[in-house]
Amino acid sequence: MAKGYYGARKNVWTVAKNAVEKGLLYAYSGRKQRKRQFRSLWIQRINAGARQHGMSYSVFMGKCSTKGIELNRKVLADLAMNHPDAFKAVVDQVK
Repeated sequence: MAKGYYGARKNVWTVAKNAVEKGLLYAYSGRKQRKRQFRSLWIQRINAGARQHGMSYSVFMGKCSTKGIELNRKVLADLAMNHPDAFKAVVDQVK
């Protein structure tokens, strides 16, 4: 499992064992952090799209829930980024 590591991390048993164990811990926590980072990215994109139409992110998401629009953040971020006309239609429906 230490293949590709540099220096003593690849061929000294105790150093390699510690490096591999640490790498596995980082891999485990990285899978959790990836989910947080994507949600943060989606929120930033929705916020940027909403501000182009005169709303903040929190106001936009609050009005989405009261109007019953059940689009998740991933879909809203994709609309804001790649389909601005469709996102504008959602914003107009929320207003």
